[in-house]
Amino acid sequence: MHGLFFHVCECETTVTSRAALNPVNKRAEYQKRGLRPREERDMQQKNAADRLSPLYIIIAGALWGSMGLFVRRLGDAGCNSAEIAQLRSLVTAVILFLFLIIKERDLLRIRLRDIWCFVGTGVLSIVFFNLCYFTTIELTSLSVAAVLLYTAPAFVIVLSAILFKEQITKRKVIALILTFVGCVCVSGLIRGGASMTLKGFLVGIGAGVGYALYSIFSRFALEKGYSSLTISFYTFFFAVFGTIPFVSMSRVLHSVTTSAGQTAFILLFGIITTVLPYLLYTKGLEGVENGKASILASVEPVVATILGTLVFHEMLHLDEICGILLILGAILISNRSSSVTEHDQQPI
Repeated sequence: MHGLFFHVCECETTVTSRAALNPVNKRAEYQKRGLRPREERDMQQKNAADRLSPLYIIIAGALWGSMGLFVRRLGDAGCNSAEIAQLRSLVTAVILFLFLIIKERDLLRIRLRDIWCFVGTGVLSIVFFNLCYFTTIELTSLSVAAVLLYTAPAFVIVLSAILFKEQITKRKVIALILTFVGCVCVSGLIRGGASMTLKGFLVGIGAGVGYALYSIFSRFALEKGYSSLTISFYTFFFAVFGTIPFVSMSRVLHSVTTSAGQTAFILLFGIITTVLPYLLYTKGLEGVENGKASILASVEPVVATILGTLVFHEMLHLDEICGILLILGAILISNRSSSVTEHDQQPI
């Protein structure tokens, strides 16, 4: 009896879904709402873009996860952490500037009163997060720094609730807990006897806050009508100047010009780990809430762990496998379709 009931419900849902997807029904709905053909087309394009937004963010997280492949080689070449951060910012700013000046010059225009948004994404987020993260590694360990960095989704969810009135739902909280526990497992912190000082803890939390601020300031910029290209360019334009006090520019320029192969490698580093992921992540924010986006992007340590195993033949431990599964579970929960029950979407 119960099986028949569920079968009937499933059939009704399928019929309803097919009816909703019928172009004739959609056109009638748009006409009923008084939309003109052009407005109808714009709305359809926006709906299609919104459906792709979670995918953009997941791809961005995966590309960030490939950073270790580049950082190891740059480290072997004598670059320290601050210089690597400067290289990322410099290459990204130059590439985006050249693209915009040739293809989309209008997107370089920003209003002076909005400059705080880009100082926020570039200096308060990118520069601050990098400095805190690398300092935490020096004060504690790589695994502790990685775990403290991934407190970022919690800060994003809380700040977005305060600033943008995003609801803190049960699904978000469950996904957040799974993400954090998964990151603890993937980092290997459970296996190691890592020690942590109060200073290391506070600086590590600072890295998480800085990481979270990109989503916050980007949201402000998006709501002011700026495109993902504009936001990404000015983010790294200001980040270049923000990192100058902490690096030797002569050493940075020498790293880029050592050889043609090294120059090509650094350009590839900038494109794969910065240009593409930040463009995709910012574009994804147009159709995804900040809190959900920060959880979806947590695919980064999963990809980093898998690449470490495949490329560097690092051993994959049981806790890392559990962590990967927990993070993937959090992503699935965050990205569930709108068919979830109304009870699940209620704010806490």
